[in-house]
Amino acid sequence: MKILILPGDDIGPEISVPNEAALKVLNEKFSLGLQLDSRDIGFIAYEKEGSTFSIEALEHCRQCDAVILGPVGTYKYPPKEEGGVSPSATLRKELDLYANIRPSRTRKGISAVIDQMDLVFMRENTEGFYADRNMFSGSGEFMPTEDVALSVRKITRKGSMRIARAAFDLAAKRRNKVTVVHKENVLKVTEGLFMSCVREVAGDYPGVELEDLIVDAAAAHLIRRPADFDVIVTTNMYGDILSDEAAELSGGLGLGAAINVGDDHGIAQAAHGSAPDIAGMGIANPTALMVSSAMLLDWLGRKHNREDLRAAAAHYEKAVDVTLSDPLNHTPDLGGDRTTEQFADSVIAAIHK
Repeated sequence: MKILILPGDDIGPEISVPNEAALKVLNEKFSLGLQLDSRDIGFIAYEKEGSTFSIEALEHCRQCDAVILGPVGTYKYPPKEEGGVSPSATLRKELDLYANIRPSRTRKGISAVIDQMDLVFMRENTEGFYADRNMFSGSGEFMPTEDVALSVRKITRKGSMRIARAAFDLAAKRRNKVTVVHKENVLKVTEGLFMSCVREVAGDYPGVELEDLIVDAAAAHLIRRPADFDVIVTTNMYGDILSDEAAELSGGLGLGAAINVGDDHGIAQAAHGSAPDIAGMGIANPTALMVSSAMLLDWLGRKHNREDLRAAAAHYEKAVDVTLSDPLNHTPDLGGDRTTEQFADSVIAAIHK
């Protein structure tokens, strides 16, 4: 089984190295037979190849069983026509990674704004207002005149049905509750289509409760009653924003793990950005990428009916939890003074146990 590691930009390589080291230990401990490979993307690739994410890099990803994508500094990339290609957006569109799965939970040893949270966002990943991926050709944003800017929102029955089904499937394995977040009171056509699909899928899961919340209310309820949520399904932009809120409430974006999956491909990608302000300082928290990689192993295990992969995934996340439970292991973003390497060494020591 081949897994391709794309370290990315800024802190990306700094957190990818310890994550790869931990995966190698898991590979040996559980005899997983993983083949770990890596490839430069982002500014390093741009300097070598003239593109931040080349066609060859995309094909390399296609040929692998899974990909681990480090944070990328897309906001600093040159225009696309000059080689500034977003790896994240390209992979989500070209590999049809329609589900962005982002868990948030409170952890022992981690200071959080709220007392209890254990939820998962099931975010639609290929449509909505995201102009870099919602059109077959061209951008979903355009200017008909110099004084008018327009953005097109794309919602399809296919996209809505499959993300809804993914959410209900997950909820049926957890605590049997789905909350759908929307703005149907204003966006009656696009949200109307999305909501009708969610309600239709809900009919196939009589044992799963369906709650619906308008997006602005959802933002408040995440603070007021965070323990009440199980699986939250929503469209692209709402899921992006609210999942960041949940991550911050439960301990910080440095803990925000995520995977992007479709029917055939899966990618681990932390929810946070490339943090150029601390790049090169050796203090970045690798937790989010580590837990994202554990989620990817679990997804591969379910996809290929391999309990060894799922066991390794659970062991990896447990090792991270054990490390985080001791404040002496915390990196600066969590109020500690440990370096990336020191934190990773503690995680790897926990894996060996």
